[in-house]
Amino acid sequence: MILDSNSVGFGAQIRQSPFFDATRRWGATGFSVYNHMYLPRSYGDAEENFWNLVERAILCDVAAERQVEITGPDAAAFTQLLTPRNLSKCKVGQCKYVFLTTEEGGVINDPVLLRLGENHFWLSLADSDGLLWAKGVAAYAGLNVEIREPDVSPLQLQGPRSLDIMKALFGDDIETLKYYWLIETELDGIPLVVSRTGWSSERGYEIYLRDHRMGDKLWEMIMAAGEPFGLKPGHTSTIRRIEGAMLSYHADMDIETNPFELGLDRLVDLDMDAPFIGKDALKAIKAKGVSRRLAGFEIGGAPLARPNEKHWPLTAKGETLGKITSAVYSPRLEKNIALGMVRTDHSAEGAALTVLCDGDERPATVVEKPFYDPKKKIASA
Repeated sequence: MILDSNSVGFGAQIRQSPFFDATRRWGATGFSVYNHMYLPRSYGDAEENFWNLVERAILCDVAAERQVEITGPDAAAFTQLLTPRNLSKCKVGQCKYVFLTTEEGGVINDPVLLRLGENHFWLSLADSDGLLWAKGVAAYAGLNVEIREPDVSPLQLQGPRSLDIMKALFGDDIETLKYYWLIETELDGIPLVVSRTGWSSERGYEIYLRDHRMGDKLWEMIMAAGEPFGLKPGHTSTIRRIEGAMLSYHADMDIETNPFELGLDRLVDLDMDAPFIGKDALKAIKAKGVSRRLAGFEIGGAPLARPNEKHWPLTAKGETLGKITSAVYSPRLEKNIALGMVRTDHSAEGAALTVLCDGDERPATVVEKPFYDPKKKIASA
């Protein structure tokens, strides 16, 4: 739900990021709540935000992606216990997209993992209480680890001009930072971690502030450096993330969804020797096969006025077969595009279904996803 800052009172029970005042000063008009923190979700026109992202660059306050820090002599073993992705080849300075799974194989969270040391990890969380899960597991795991939330707040600098802006801030050497790798650095005395990651499907960087007192200073430094390159304040673009088939927790998956239903088998290694939570369940799920899958859809009719605010039912011949989880009109593709969970026997490309969009029946056809740049060449270039 989008909160209008002019009509909704902000309360102390919901956290404000170190960049909160700056985002309001720079024109944020709406916020949602993510990980118990205010997250800017509007600077006016969502389509303008999309074009700013894909043509120039935007700076987003994503401090709501809270960090779980895992340290101690058994940190590597404990981190592996949380995820079915094999971390044995994850090097210091590398990042990985991972799932945290339950004992039944459901997805609790889909964070980006950052390895800062041999036994020093961050989990950059999606919107669920991963810190509490990790603490609960640690209490009974019998491993020597410390789990805490550090003083870390990320910004996302995303878009084709992001490299130019980063060079202006950090010098030309920043160009050598590889996709899904990180460095520890500083900017005018501000301690930072910088990674070549982001939730946009565009080239970009995440800048992790390690001292909340310097949030306003950091925001203004980046905006000043980006002015010659057309940098605008922005928010994560629903249009671009659906074009790239990037998943949103609570929308496209939840604790009842397993990685195989999402088509992300590559993030599950059932053959590794190391134990992880949900291993036996995921073995059984893979052996049996899944009854539903996440698919891409094109939805007919006039352009959708806004992204879907709830799951829309998918039907064929009067039978409910699944649901649209995320939908939006793409002005670049000039199509309504969507992600949806649908029964496996109706998930092949070309399958024709009907979707009920807020009372309006429309045709929905299964198509290949991602909808744009399927090889992720833009983000990884």
